[in-house]
Amino acid sequence: MENSSTMMGPRGLIKKYEFVRVIVQCLYSLGYQKSASCLESESGVSYKSKGFERLEVQILNGDWDGCIDTLIAITDLNDERRASVLFLVFKQCFWEYLNRGDDSLALNVLRKRVSSLQMSKDKIHNLASSMLCLEGMNLGKIDEGVVLELRKRLLVELERLLPPAEVVPERRLEHLVETAVTSQIDSCLYHNSSVAISLYEDHCCGRDQIPTETVQILTEHKNEVWFVQFSNNGEYLASSSSDCSAIIWKVLEDGKLTLKHTLRSHQNPVSFVAWSPDDTKLLTCGNAEVLKLWDVETGICKHTFGDHGFIVSSCAWFPDSKRLVCGSSDTEKGIFMCDCDGNEIKAWRGTRIPKVLDLAVTPDGENLISVLSDKDIRILNLGTYAERVISEEHPITSLSVSVDCKNFIVNLNSQEIHMWDVAGKWEKPFKYTGHSQNKYVIRSCFGGLDSTFIASGSENSQIYIWNRRNSKPIEILSGHSMTVNCVSWNPKRPKMLASASDDHTIRIWGPCQSSEV
Repeated sequence: MENSSTMMGPRGLIKKYEFVRVIVQCLYSLGYQKSASCLESESGVSYKSKGFERLEVQILNGDWDGCIDTLIAITDLNDERRASVLFLVFKQCFWEYLNRGDDSLALNVLRKRVSSLQMSKDKIHNLASSMLCLEGMNLGKIDEGVVLELRKRLLVELERLLPPAEVVPERRLEHLVETAVTSQIDSCLYHNSSVAISLYEDHCCGRDQIPTETVQILTEHKNEVWFVQFSNNGEYLASSSSDCSAIIWKVLEDGKLTLKHTLRSHQNPVSFVAWSPDDTKLLTCGNAEVLKLWDVETGICKHTFGDHGFIVSSCAWFPDSKRLVCGSSDTEKGIFMCDCDGNEIKAWRGTRIPKVLDLAVTPDGENLISVLSDKDIRILNLGTYAERVISEEHPITSLSVSVDCKNFIVNLNSQEIHMWDVAGKWEKPFKYTGHSQNKYVIRSCFGGLDSTFIASGSENSQIYIWNRRNSKPIEILSGHSMTVNCVSWNPKRPKMLASASDDHTIRIWGPCQSSEV
């Protein structure tokens, strides 16, 4: 047998004995029985201890007394775990006695063996009630093959509960390798690909994995561009401008964008747009003006919400694409939910709902997040109506939610972006700095594979990109000549980013094409 104290690896951190045991277990789990047996024979190392091998024989042969003695002799089990292990064995033993018709032996197991364990009364009562249920079964006629299969299942359950010294945890090597790969991905600042990671070398992506250079400039807007947003399927981009128009752009197969519809119906600048989850409809909101609903395919306005003086500061869709929610800076209107015909379904108004600056519905439709009175963030669970409020120290200008519904970010005029968790487990936000924001509304977004990145515009005409795990930007993109108001990351093309600027242009960004990355 290998010396169990021998260490290996460049740093001498790995116990050779444990390493071999894990390899043996992996070979068995992959179905390489001969190779695993050969390694056990050559190394003198088995992935099962002598005690577990004895336990295996005892269970398969129905030697319950011997099995119990073996389990009691294991020293690395705490009392709670030992009770759980013994309960599983007593449960199998009890069932087999009943199946054979030995009611007195079964009752003895229940009264003396099981009742002596520190188990919940519910478990013991459930086991006792099964005795009554089994009376109506054809006891004694259950095939021996079924009994053997149940004993094998018991062994599998015991493997999960017994300490590693007795039996190596199931798929342990796979877990260790996967943990190492995950760690390398997490430490890679530019990881943005779903391609499988090779085990042959350490993983490290270059900056060519994220958008860093301008690949197209869209110049159809005649004034400042205030908002851009890709559709959920990544096939369209919508933009809005102070030229009182919104534009729907089509993303072609080669990644180029072409104009699909120009939406001209607003009398005032168009402050923002919102795609329905099914991407068939688009909302556009005029600045201190009406909200309009457009058909994406035809470019026809299907409905106008409100009238003169109708003030909507933000709106969002519910997952069914049939309901939307609007927030108003008019305290009398508050927050209201309606259908696509403008029929009000529900409203939140009154002193508890002051002016609404921005809002969002999580993609799963479970939470409504709103920014109230400059500095407060209200998270309302739409199922339970439980709510909590987060208070920031500085005014908030915008809000964005991650696709997985777990996090959201807010832009502050203190030149910081804060990320919070929707569930409310964090006491403090994760903070991102580096960009410039003092006077204007700047909108940021999540993006890339698994929303790994955060991007934001800036008042200094640049775009900033952070890896979510780092507070300092990993890239600063130059190209615009005036304030960048909004950015949007394509949800289906993780290497495509759009930016809207006061310089009247929209820039589409892609990965660097040069060899020096």
